[in-house]
Amino acid sequence: MNTLIRAVRPWGQALSDVTLVAGEAGGKITAVEPHDPARVVPGGVTVVEGRGRLLLPSFSDVHVHLDSTRIGLPFREHTGGPGVWTMMMNDRQNWRNAEVPLQDRVNDTLGRMIARGTTRVRSYAQVDVDCRLERFDAVAAAKEKFAGQASVDIIAFPQAGLLLEEGTVELMEEALKAGANVMGGIDPCTLDRDPAKHLDIVFGLAEKYQVPIDIHLHEPGELGVFSTDLVLERTRALGMQGKVTMSHAYQLGSVNEATTRRLIDAFAELDVSLASVAPSAAGQLPIPLLTEAGVRLGLGEDGQRDYWSPYGNTDMLDRTWQLAFTHGFRKDELIEHCLAIATIGGASILDPRATRLKDTAHRPGVEVGDPAELLLVDGETVASTVMDRGRDRTVIHAGRVVADQLELV
Repeated sequence: MNTLIRAVRPWGQALSDVTLVAGEAGGKITAVEPHDPARVVPGGVTVVEGRGRLLLPSFSDVHVHLDSTRIGLPFREHTGGPGVWTMMMNDRQNWRNAEVPLQDRVNDTLGRMIARGTTRVRSYAQVDVDCRLERFDAVAAAKEKFAGQASVDIIAFPQAGLLLEEGTVELMEEALKAGANVMGGIDPCTLDRDPAKHLDIVFGLAEKYQVPIDIHLHEPGELGVFSTDLVLERTRALGMQGKVTMSHAYQLGSVNEATTRRLIDAFAELDVSLASVAPSAAGQLPIPLLTEAGVRLGLGEDGQRDYWSPYGNTDMLDRTWQLAFTHGFRKDELIEHCLAIATIGGASILDPRATRLKDTAHRPGVEVGDPAELLLVDGETVASTVMDRGRDRTVIHAGRVVADQLELV
């Protein structure tokens, strides 16, 4: 089935007519031509009116906790305390008592994400002795329900660590057997307090089930660098280049310039990617240096109005604005680069074979041969679209329209 997007501006450039083909293996862009108002549309071709809107790659949310969402529920007072363990225990005490069942919450949140332009997702699913696989099962069911509208990878995530509660490792392995796409890890030093054993388990299970790895790293400064060096050491030793992502890792640039340069070079050499949630934190690795070195960098919304934080609204365009704002970007090129990170950057984390960002001026994803994972959105320029966060959106997954001009609530 072919689709023609008429009178649209790829990455804000000249008016074009863009042809897509859908298929079981996913859709592709087959033609990008100057807009012709008199173009004759063959029978059987679906027409999408661009109306002069921008055509962008759809968003890739590579760091979201679908299993903890409270999107759409009444706002509640934040009751979490400081630290990962305290916050996790607060979540454990409350997540079952929400106003609607977990499955409904997960489904509603993923549906809203798609309506706002996200068609590629990597979600955490907490696995521990309290919830066992209940939260994983909810995310897996949502993945199946929305399979025709978005692709979803699931991280088996040991939010409570791997070593602190007996039976956790066995449950993690059950999740991998049940179809988790990614093996998760978290704060090897500050949470489990045995970084070697923690990472031995993470890399061991990833190797056994042939899945990539995502390490949650909140650890500060030199301690975070220490844990990262252990991750890099194992990545090199086990030949897992291109299969490891460091998430958060927001203080790796806080030690000194030489350490920053060394880490960026090591990430590039071993093809270790980074997933940011655009925190307001000092000491982050510089985005332009990461991109210039060839490091894959993606963006995600993290938890969304959940028991950890009142922030998040399922809109990656808002999170793109936040990424630009927290890094102090003012130049159009850098603001647009944040949008490239939120779209193609994240896609390259999900599939290391996908197109990668070459520099801060690179704008891929809307050319012939690219996947038909696309977003039409109103705006004067790409930078203004990030600033204004337009609401007139059409979302395309695998060459087919999956959301169109929905009222965003």
